[in-house]
Amino acid sequence: MRRILFLCLMILPGMIVLGEGYQINLQGARQIGMGHTGTGLNFGASSIHFNPGALGMMSGNFEVTAGASAIFSNNTFQKSGSVYTHKSDNPIGTPFFLYGAGKVNDRLVLGLGVTTPFGNSLVWGDDWDGRYLIQDISLKAIYIQPTIAFKLSDNLSIGAGLVYAYGDVELHKALPVQGVNGDGQAELTGKTTAFGVNAGIFYQASPSLSFGLSYRSTVDMKMDEGKASFKVPASLATQFPETTFKSALPMPGGIQFGTGWQVTDRFLLAADLQYVLWSAYQELNFEFDAETVPDSRNVRNFENTLIYRIGAEYALNDFVSGRAGFAWDTTPIPKDYLTPETPGANKLNYTLGLSFRFSENVSLDTSLQFIRALEREDGYAPANFYGTYNTNAVIPGFGLNISF
Repeated sequence: MRRILFLCLMILPGMIVLGEGYQINLQGARQIGMGHTGTGLNFGASSIHFNPGALGMMSGNFEVTAGASAIFSNNTFQKSGSVYTHKSDNPIGTPFFLYGAGKVNDRLVLGLGVTTPFGNSLVWGDDWDGRYLIQDISLKAIYIQPTIAFKLSDNLSIGAGLVYAYGDVELHKALPVQGVNGDGQAELTGKTTAFGVNAGIFYQASPSLSFGLSYRSTVDMKMDEGKASFKVPASLATQFPETTFKSALPMPGGIQFGTGWQVTDRFLLAADLQYVLWSAYQELNFEFDAETVPDSRNVRNFENTLIYRIGAEYALNDFVSGRAGFAWDTTPIPKDYLTPETPGANKLNYTLGLSFRFSENVSLDTSLQFIRALEREDGYAPANFYGTYNTNAVIPGFGLNISF
C-alpha cells in the first residue's frame, strides 16, 4: 500500500502547473481589445507592464488605470479507447491590474503596477476518472512593480522595474486507498514570495511609427514551508502525517518586440512578438520534511514558445473607439507530458474592445476575448492517462483611466 501512495506522490508535483494556461495575458483592457499588443505603443501608465521604456513618453502629468476581467472557462476530456467523457466545473477567474504613474519632471517618470500575470483555477470534481491525478487546483501570483522611466530624447526612452511577486497555491487529488468516506485524498497548500525585473526601451521613429523592446525575467517561486496533509485509513496515518515540504515553480519571463503604426488620425495598427522562456521549467521537485513521506521528482522539459499578436483601433468619433485583435499562442508542453491539470494546446485568441471617453481626463475601456484551444489527443505517460482534450474560455473585462 505504501508503494501505491509513493507512486501517487511521484505524480503529485504536476498538480501545480497548467502549462501555458497559467500565464494570464490580461494586463490592460485597451491592449486586450487589440490582441494584447502594447510593447510598441505609448499607452501611458499601463506601459509599466507592457514596456517600462514607453512610460517615459507618457503625455499626462499623472495617470491611474485600474481594471479586471472575468474568466469563464471549461475543459472537456474523452478517455482514449473509451466512451467516457467528463467536463470541468471551473470557478470564475478574476485577474486584475492597477497602474499609477506621475512625472517628476519633463524627463523622469515614476510608476507602480500591481498585476496578476500568472494563475488559474480548475475543478474536475471528486469522482471523475482522473481523480488520482487531480481533483481541483487554485494557483495565483500577484506582481507588485515599482518602475522608473527616463526620456533620453524626444524620440527615445528607457525604463525598468523591480518585481516583487507573491504566490499562492492549493490543490487536491484522490489517493487509491479506501476509507470510511471513500477514496483517500492529498492536499498541498503553500505561499511564497520572490523577486524579478522588467525593463524596456521605446523608440518613436516618426509621428506615426513606433517600436518597443522589453524583457521580463523569470521569477523562481521557491517554497520552503508548504503544507501537505493526507486523508488515509488509520492504518496508514503514521506513514503519511501532516508535514511541510520544499519546492520551486518558475513564473516564466520573456522577451517581447512590438511596433505601432498610426495609419491615419483615427486608425492605429499594432503587432507584437513574444518569446516566452518556458524552458526554465525543466523539473519540479518536492522534498517532504516527514521521513516516512517519500520525496518526489518530476521531469517536465517544457520548451520555449512564441506568441504572435496583431491588433487595430479605430476612433469612430471623439468619444468612442473600437478595437479588434488576434493572437496565436503555442503550447510549451511536450508530447506525453499532457495532464488534466495542464490541458495545454495551441490557442487561438480573438479579441474585441470599445472605449468611451467621458471627458478629457476620464475614459472607460471594455474588452471581450474568446480563447479556443485546438483539440489535442495526448496524455501523461507516467500515469498512462491518455485522452482528447478541448478547452475554451470567454473573458469580458474593463479598465478605467484617469489622468491629470
